[in-house]
Amino acid sequence: MKEKKIKIKTEETTHYSKISWAVFLTTLIISLISLISVVFPALISDIVVPNGFDMLGLESYDIDPYETGPLAGLLIFSNVIVFGLYFFRKRIPKISKIFSFDIPQKISIVIVLIVIIAYGSITFPEVYTDDIYEDWKSVKIAADSFDLSEINGQGPHLRWFLLQQSMILFGTYKIIPLLASMALLGITYLFTTSLTKNRFSGLISMGLVLQSYIFLTFDTSSTYTSFWILLYVSSLYAIVRFSFANPVFYLGSIFCKALTVLFAPQSIFFILNSQIPKKQKIILSGIIIIILSIGFFGMGKGLVDREEPNMAEFWVGFATFAFQTRFDVIMVLFLVPLVFGLFVKSKENKHANSISFLIAGALFSAPILTGLTDQTNQPYRLMPIIIFFSVGVGMLFSKVTSKVTPKI
Repeated sequence: MKEKKIKIKTEETTHYSKISWAVFLTTLIISLISLISVVFPALISDIVVPNGFDMLGLESYDIDPYETGPLAGLLIFSNVIVFGLYFFRKRIPKISKIFSFDIPQKISIVIVLIVIIAYGSITFPEVYTDDIYEDWKSVKIAADSFDLSEINGQGPHLRWFLLQQSMILFGTYKIIPLLASMALLGITYLFTTSLTKNRFSGLISMGLVLQSYIFLTFDTSSTYTSFWILLYVSSLYAIVRFSFANPVFYLGSIFCKALTVLFAPQSIFFILNSQIPKKQKIILSGIIIIILSIGFFGMGKGLVDREEPNMAEFWVGFATFAFQTRFDVIMVLFLVPLVFGLFVKSKENKHANSISFLIAGALFSAPILTGLTDQTNQPYRLMPIIIFFSVGVGMLFSKVTSKVTPKI
């Protein structure tokens, strides 16, 4: 009697969902456009921005749009190496063990506490230095004059309140911003661990945030605080752990910085792609839509201050990524491999699509901001990309499916 062969559906034979393909292609395209200026710094500006001297009939120095940037060679080389290792991974069997390593819960908690306390102690002397940013003058006036009983109009009222309380309680505006940055490290660890069920992944994500130049530049800044990104990441973590608190944290992030209104589509996608009950998905998505509507007609309405979109500024918004992240080399070099890695990971962990879409939205917010408003893209606004990149890298270090109940 012949035995029937049973076909087992493995990771190699499982097809990617349409959602995974859509998210992957969207994020990949946005990432590649953002990286054009890393390879050719002057290309986008040369194409979309008219030369003022030429318009006046004056001679000007011709810039070579195809002159490569300092990270161009390293970017190409690192991507070739990473993708080479992936496609030849079967010939390197030990490499897979790196992506299934974990550590005990007690040890991970001790490491997290030591890292955060050590970081806070080393950074603490910065709280006695003054911010050198020009915007600090207006922020200080707003924080000093803030009155909780007389809130009216639009503005980051929660940020002003926290800065005011920092001065009242500690005698400096920078203590609470520092505490917020320390909390951001902790919430990055918790968020990653909740998505991967792997504590080592959480430590990797926290470590990547801690080494970021942008994070270390603005971690104690009272002008450009991290309140907004802390609350926004907390709103995403709440979806996984205690979904009822999601709107509270998200609304708080808007009252720290109206820019998070642009993140509403990513939040809704994260909610719909999560494993919470369908009824909760509908309720939370509806609340986010209401917040988005209020934000646009209230706080967000003042952001869209152009009668017509400026397409030149829109494309220049992509180019600013290369300039502002030139010291965050790890993120620049491994952005595309991460996007591909999240696509592969989406087979076993549906949250990979959510993180990939968050990266796409964070990257796309820059051209949206410059194309629709008169505002410029400042480096501190890239903090969401730093966080989502770090969480995404952490997700690659886990083989546990998203159906397992998290244990942090």
